[in-house]
Amino acid sequence: MEASIPNFGRISFKNVLFDLNGTLGKEGHLEGEVKRLLERLADKYTVVVLSADTFGTLEEELRGLPVRIERVSSGTEKAEIAEGYKPYAAVGNGNNDVAMLEGAELAFCVIGPEGATTDALLASDVVVRDVKDAMAMLLDERKLIATLRG
Repeated sequence: MEASIPNFGRISFKNVLFDLNGTLGKEGHLEGEVKRLLERLADKYTVVVLSADTFGTLEEELRGLPVRIERVSSGTEKAEIAEGYKPYAAVGNGNNDVAMLEGAELAFCVIGPEGATTDALLASDVVVRDVKDAMAMLLDERKLIATLRG
């Protein structure tokens, strides 16, 4: 995405990084619509899911989708891997996402059914109630501009 957002600035990135649990899915499971949106995003970006796989569903839930999977054991490791995808947009909700969100060109915090941490919220540019809302903004920059313009 390349966009010039009035009173916010210019953003440019080719990669979108997602956390799995609490962000893309609930208790390790993804809705069908989220999977369809991941496929659409992969037409525009390199899509990467970074996860400690708390519920043990990472490979099963993402099987057949055009996304890269990165297993991590900590927020520090997640941030180190994210650095290799710069410039990137990031979507997360927890403490182990904070450094990834802080390093992003554009950061989304998802306050979904599993909640979000205050630190993840403060590290983000945009806060949404559902990951599908963040995905819609990544697919149509006009929605993002409408939210971020000053």
